[in-house]
Amino acid sequence: MPGLGILTIFVLVALLAPVLAPYDPHALSGQPLERPSAAHPLGTNDIGQDILSELIFGARISLIVALAASMGTVALATLIGAAAGYLGGWLDTALMRGVDVLLALPRLPLLILLAALLGAGLPQTIAIIALLFWPAAARTIRAQTQSLRRRGYIQMARQLGGGTGYVLRRHIVPALAPLLAFELVMAAGRAVALEAGLAFLGIGDAAAKSWGLMMRFALNLPGLLLGDRWLWWLLPPAACLTLLILTLTCIGIGLEERWQPRLKRRP
Repeated sequence: MPGLGILTIFVLVALLAPVLAPYDPHALSGQPLERPSAAHPLGTNDIGQDILSELIFGARISLIVALAASMGTVALATLIGAAAGYLGGWLDTALMRGVDVLLALPRLPLLILLAALLGAGLPQTIAIIALLFWPAAARTIRAQTQSLRRRGYIQMARQLGGGTGYVLRRHIVPALAPLLAFELVMAAGRAVALEAGLAFLGIGDAAAKSWGLMMRFALNLPGLLLGDRWLWWLLPPAACLTLLILTLTCIGIGLEERWQPRLKRRP
């Protein structure tokens, strides 16, 4: 519940960014490297943009990536995992061998390579994250589907003439809902971290005011850590990024405990 409360605050900040931000994050609203003041509560960056406005609009980028990339990841994992677990046979073998190959690949270097080849852009980043990070979830969904297909009501539905699509849509996928919710939240936290990492490395969308990009520009300033500028330029986006990932992780842990009651701590 605390995680959901903090996530709600992030969502509201992202939705109300044009109202809450004192300036356009792309506008040169002050002198370069102004210290925090009434006009600029977090000061300005090296070209005179308001850091607080960048921070507020950065929540939009992180939440968009979290939502879109996690939905893409879970959709692919559900499609592959449920099909393999329900149909079995040669299809299951072929799909799982493909999953094994993808899991064996070093995904982070591959992610960086694809991002560099496909170009910087938010849609490309979302697509790459979704395409590379679904295999682990697919294996979990496959195992749960194999357990579900042996249950009595599933076998009865099949004997009464329910086709593969009908059984998957009406019985298997709804029964997987708690697991899918958990996978969605965990994929969202991973997507936020990956987008920030790509932006920090300079292969993200340079036009998107993300927290990772703010951290990269801050660390590009010579002697940043020798003074106190890091307190109002580097620390705020790092803290927001850490808090959002921690929030999503807490929600995921809570959902996992509800999905698997045996994980709950006993008094």
